[in-house]
Amino acid sequence: MKFIKSQPRTTPAEPSYIDRSPDRVGEMEVTQILHMNNGDDETSYAKNSTVQRKTLSIAKPIIEEAVLELLGSNIMAIESMGIADLGCSSGPNTLLLISQIMDAIHAIPSKVTELRVFLNDLFSNDFNSIFMSLPSFYQKLKQDYDNSRDPDQHVINPLISAVPGSFYGPLFPRKSVHFVHSSFSLHWLSQVPDGLNNKGNIYISKSSPQCVLDAYSMQFQKDFSVFLRFRAQEIAEGGRMVLSFMGRPSTDPTADQGTFYQFELLAHALMDTVSKGLIKEEMVNSFNMPYYTSCAEELNLVLQKEGSFIKDRLEAFEVNWDTGGADLDHNMPNGAFDHDQTITSSGQRVANSIRVVAESMLESHFGKEIMDEVFKKYTELVSKHLSNSTTRPKYTVLVTSLIRKI
Repeated sequence: MKFIKSQPRTTPAEPSYIDRSPDRVGEMEVTQILHMNNGDDETSYAKNSTVQRKTLSIAKPIIEEAVLELLGSNIMAIESMGIADLGCSSGPNTLLLISQIMDAIHAIPSKVTELRVFLNDLFSNDFNSIFMSLPSFYQKLKQDYDNSRDPDQHVINPLISAVPGSFYGPLFPRKSVHFVHSSFSLHWLSQVPDGLNNKGNIYISKSSPQCVLDAYSMQFQKDFSVFLRFRAQEIAEGGRMVLSFMGRPSTDPTADQGTFYQFELLAHALMDTVSKGLIKEEMVNSFNMPYYTSCAEELNLVLQKEGSFIKDRLEAFEVNWDTGGADLDHNMPNGAFDHDQTITSSGQRVANSIRVVAESMLESHFGKEIMDEVFKKYTELVSKHLSNSTTRPKYTVLVTSLIRKI
């Protein structure tokens, strides 16, 4: 899986700060590079994943519905239930998901006596941070169920394990899982589309040629089809899958600014470092994100062609770029912005939320030395964009619930 493809070198002026030789910006493996920022500091995923947490909250009724319908189905009597969270990352959200699923299981009579939970992400993911939080998680589960459960009800203790690897390949034995969940992961592609000529951009923008838009769309369709094919082998017949990921409301990838402009601003921040002589322009031109926001039409097309799943639901939701700034809506109709100091803190939160997901890829290509400089400028650009906005910029999130065909 190719990550970055170098372009021929030109001969610009030597940068005053850092030079990255061609061999260091050549072909890279997404599986070796991509990970959310580890740890628990101010630029960690654990402290900057409120958009992901908000999405999990929005999808909760759909997740619960899928679990209840699975357990209430006459297709199978499940005793040992296999659950997988694909793209679990290293923050607290995956444990929140497990709690939600357990609540749904305990809400109705079922034969489930064992819950096997598989946490999946790429090899560089910080699984240890999840494992370190398990003792307190188990303790909280015990307290919650001791206080609320029927004394005659059997309490399931989830058996949690990690399965590192790409979900664009095989992960589990055939028909070994009953419910698969993935949130904020499937917009990451297996690779950057080959042969992109997307000068001055790092993702789709209004200045990108049509061939770039087409290449990204084809890569997503290929990847999503592969994802479905492997999950069809691993999910038991009648099993369920709930997927949430970044999308867009229009068939035109450039029609809705909220779906791509965050990366356009990041490209501007990178070009600012070029103007300061910190990196060469060719380095920006040779970098593109392995990322794509699909539309419902593309999703339906792949589901129909692949053919292993029945679409039970497909819904679109809007989530604010900044989900941590409730104060921004105070006394303001329809979420309109008040131009005050809150814009700066909101811009910082948005910039951090992008930094935690993109920094591993940027650092591998441009070098660690310029990251603080890039994201300082990026914060300024995001804050300016928010200040000029009359309403809060929003992401579009697609949530689909699928049933494995019998």
